[in-house]
Amino acid sequence: MKDLLNQYKNADVQFLRTTKNAVVITGVLLLTACSAPKVSTKLDAAKLPENFDAQRKEVSTNDFIPLKTENFFKDPKLEALLKKAIAKNPDYLIMQERILIANSHLKVAKLALLPSLDLVADASGTHFGKYTMEGVGNFDTNFSQNITEKQRINEDVTPNLFLGGKVSWEADIWGKLSNRKKAAQQRYFASQQGMRLLQTRLLSDIADLYFKLIALDKQAAIYDNNLKTQERALDIVSAQRSVGKATELAVQQFNAQNNNIHAEASELKLSIDQTEKALLTLLGEYGAKIERSSDFLAGHLEVLNQKISVDSIIHKRPDVSEAYFELLASNADAKSARAAFFPTLNLGGYAGFNSFSFNTIFDVGSFAWQILGGLTAPVFNKGQIKQEFYVSNRRQEISFLQYQNSVTTAFNELSALLHRNEAYEDVLKYKLKEIDHLEIAVNVSNDLYLSGYANYLEIINAQKNKLQAELDFVDIQLRNANSQVLLYKALGGGIN
Repeated sequence: MKDLLNQYKNADVQFLRTTKNAVVITGVLLLTACSAPKVSTKLDAAKLPENFDAQRKEVSTNDFIPLKTENFFKDPKLEALLKKAIAKNPDYLIMQERILIANSHLKVAKLALLPSLDLVADASGTHFGKYTMEGVGNFDTNFSQNITEKQRINEDVTPNLFLGGKVSWEADIWGKLSNRKKAAQQRYFASQQGMRLLQTRLLSDIADLYFKLIALDKQAAIYDNNLKTQERALDIVSAQRSVGKATELAVQQFNAQNNNIHAEASELKLSIDQTEKALLTLLGEYGAKIERSSDFLAGHLEVLNQKISVDSIIHKRPDVSEAYFELLASNADAKSARAAFFPTLNLGGYAGFNSFSFNTIFDVGSFAWQILGGLTAPVFNKGQIKQEFYVSNRRQEISFLQYQNSVTTAFNELSALLHRNEAYEDVLKYKLKEIDHLEIAVNVSNDLYLSGYANYLEIINAQKNKLQAELDFVDIQLRNANSQVLLYKALGGGIN
């Protein structure tokens, strides 16, 4: 009896020692994790000004309402082209597929937080040697009086059969997996903003080419009108030469100018064809004609006249939003990399039918199960973990700098465009007055020439100046339209 008590006492002492050692080891593992470096927190963005321009004192506290192309450009034919591009442009459709890929990564990251369950059906057969522990054990077991006939082991080939399920789960104690999920989620949001950015660039390119076509059409019409004027002047000079009132030199000068206008008009038609082909490429079409308006239809003035909330409009731009979500993702990556310094708790187990005989595989006695768990902490691989954390932390700082740069670029770009659009209104007004004066000058030069108070060179110069002024006016109209497109991009784009 005394010996039995001593055995129990020794067993209790051994259990306490084992428990104490386990606690000590666990404490050491946790202490090693406490030396993990910190995620960088010195990421303070510069505060945005309240106004885009010192002269603009009005400030809106309302969120910026996303643009609608039909209200911004106010050109039904352009709107039809933009919608067609969204439906057919190959690059845009490819980006949509990449969004689906990013969404699949997000789903996988979410599933990483859940236990993994595998259904297993294993079957194997082993012939154990007579001088192995298993072989001797099986041979000896078959002579035991405590087993039934079903429990006897086949010694020639011993089967090992298992049919059941195995489960494993990494407990997300330190947030490593949840931060990975967050990083995937933010990158999915960033990919959506990247798609918005691609959409805005696509629509802007189409609008630019569309307005270029309108400008080329207007310039082609200007050349046609000037050719008619030049031909009338040539007829007058030719008639005067026949009666000795004009020289051959005057006739040849008018002929040369007419041919020059014909050459430039032909080159203009080539530009129209090339621009149409470029626009059809963006639309994913070929062999069609581009329907377009005969003049520039302005519709951006409503945006210029409204009060604008700086912070709201900047952070609704797709490039800024994309950089912001990428910053959040890189921050989650850094936190996940830091969690690798801490111990990992893995839980698992299995349950199913396990037997060494086909005849007993589905017997109640073949049902087996196991529960297991383990705590693992990095010790000798800390160099690699530190490297991964260092890289993640640096990437986070790079993402922050990119985000800050996108905000700065967006503010200065929009500020410049607001001033640029207002300035073009004055330029167009003065250029239109110049054309009116030159129109009068052409008519006066013709009258003076017929009256003998002006020579043919003055007619040629007057017509040339008028032609150039009209072409310049269309060019400024095009630049103004391009400025509208840039303003559309700077305000965040979108088709809605």
